[in-house]
Amino acid sequence: MSATVTGAEVIAVLDGAYPRHLAEDWDSVGPVCGDPSESVSGILACVDVTDAVVDAAVAMGAQMVVAHHPLLLRGVDSVAADTAKGRIVHRLIRSGIALFTAHTNADSARPGVSDALADLLGVVDTVPIAPKPAVEMDKWVVMVPEGNAEQVTEAMFAAGAGSIGEYRDCSWSVVGTGQFEPQAAANPAIGVIGERTRVDEERVEMVAARRLRRAVLSALRGAHPYEEPAFDILELADAGGRVGLGRIGRLPQPITASEFARVVVDRLRSPSGVRMAGDQDARITTVAVCGGAGDSLLGAVAAAGADLYVTGDLRHHPADESARRGGPVLVDAGHWASEYPWCDQVADLLVAALDVTVAVHREPTDPFIVAAGR
Repeated sequence: MSATVTGAEVIAVLDGAYPRHLAEDWDSVGPVCGDPSESVSGILACVDVTDAVVDAAVAMGAQMVVAHHPLLLRGVDSVAADTAKGRIVHRLIRSGIALFTAHTNADSARPGVSDALADLLGVVDTVPIAPKPAVEMDKWVVMVPEGNAEQVTEAMFAAGAGSIGEYRDCSWSVVGTGQFEPQAAANPAIGVIGERTRVDEERVEMVAARRLRRAVLSALRGAHPYEEPAFDILELADAGGRVGLGRIGRLPQPITASEFARVVVDRLRSPSGVRMAGDQDARITTVAVCGGAGDSLLGAVAAAGADLYVTGDLRHHPADESARRGGPVLVDAGHWASEYPWCDQVADLLVAALDVTVAVHREPTDPFIVAAGR
């Protein structure tokens, strides 16, 4: 018999993959409705929460919907059952289905929305187009007698120092010679008043988030044997984070822009069609992608040297200005289609982490279709 998974456990996995602090200030992400203490065995992943999505979630017996686009974001001051969005909220609650949203936090996370798009299109060795600033960090350099090094480092680790990505308790040290002369008012742990003292000391180095500076300093002073510990705090430069909006990478083999556009058409199957602007015969090696609406990144894409840019919702004037500046070939695959690959990423994530069934809502929720011509 499988163990019971709670909504809180599902949320913890999603928050770990798509941290909410990565969301833009204007966004609304995280739980929308549902009791985190209730059990979850079935989940439906989607881009938009529509009536059809709720129908599918009810039909499969899901207890949670994980969506990319927020249901409640702008201009919502009521969820009354006689409003369009309120009707959906009421249906979800009455059906015992929780709703969770990962929007711009999933755009910036790694892997995230644009990674799923890049992977599907065969773009490799990607980095963010617009990296988010890394967490502000300090480097701590502490001089401590050899015999006391462990107690000091452990105290600093306990205060949060020494964390680098997925690694904890990270430090580097080397042994050297410290020198000091205690003065009349001193109370030295080692040495004699008025006499110069030389001591074998470890120089211990580690990093810590700048917001932890006060806690780390308190831990250092509390554990250090010296009355006046010798230490340096160096503010580290921002080298750019590994997370952020969009991705830019390379193709394993160069192809023409028209050939790559055909890849986009075949793999994304956009219900609203695929538009292209630029030289169809251009040789494409470097490709940028951004799931969703990406014309705000056109300048950064051009500055990064992309040959071609795949995104959605490209507007006439930004595209025209990009072409006038000699920007990349543009491929507009539509908003929904460029974000939809993320749904499979979510499904894989949750199935790998928890004993749950995850389905992907594969019917397009794109409000646009290609109109039939005559």
